[in-house]
Amino acid sequence: MSAQLPLKSPTPASPGRPKDMVKRAAILQAAKDLFLSLGFDGSSMDAIAAEAGVSKLTVYSHFNDKESLFAAAIEAHCEHQLPSVLFDLPEELPVSRALYEIARRFQAMLQTQEAIELNRLMVAQAKQNPKLTQLFYNAGPQHTQDEMKRLLQQAHDQGKLNISNTTFASEHFLSAFSGGCSQLRRSFGMDSLTNPNEDEEYAREIVKRFLRAYRPE
Repeated sequence: MSAQLPLKSPTPASPGRPKDMVKRAAILQAAKDLFLSLGFDGSSMDAIAAEAGVSKLTVYSHFNDKESLFAAAIEAHCEHQLPSVLFDLPEELPVSRALYEIARRFQAMLQTQEAIELNRLMVAQAKQNPKLTQLFYNAGPQHTQDEMKRLLQQAHDQGKLNISNTTFASEHFLSAFSGGCSQLRRSFGMDSLTNPNEDEEYAREIVKRFLRAYRPE
């Protein structure tokens, strides 16, 4: 697993006739499964095509290269777990409700075996394949933080919160779930069980403290 990615940024497939979204979804699922089980270098486009039940030509009609496919698979996984609509804040929606829903979804996503295995894979790849970890970071953690910043800016503009720096505030909120000892224990394989009641109580407490810290003056 030491092959280096090219220096160019991944680009989407060239425009043409409309793509089959069912086949695209199958390709993304197959790619995610193989990347997790075989690693990036161990997952060929031929193997991904076979796993998805499509031809390699079909894979390349959707994605120009394996790097583009990897980034798209991460984006699709995050969108499934944390849909963009969660970060929309209509005027009538209490910000506390929006934050709690994001907290519970984010919490649940981090606790999945897929997320844990992917994080382990990225740590293992960090030195030998930094371009791959950068792709992962941009498509996953950075995208999530950007969406969180978008929601917090809406809350500030609507007068529901008082936030001068959405980057810092989003970091405060998300790291409360991704940077704790319990998450570290799961990454080490020391703690695979979750307690729904404790998780819910923790999420509510984090939201309560966040609202207190950024309440309007």
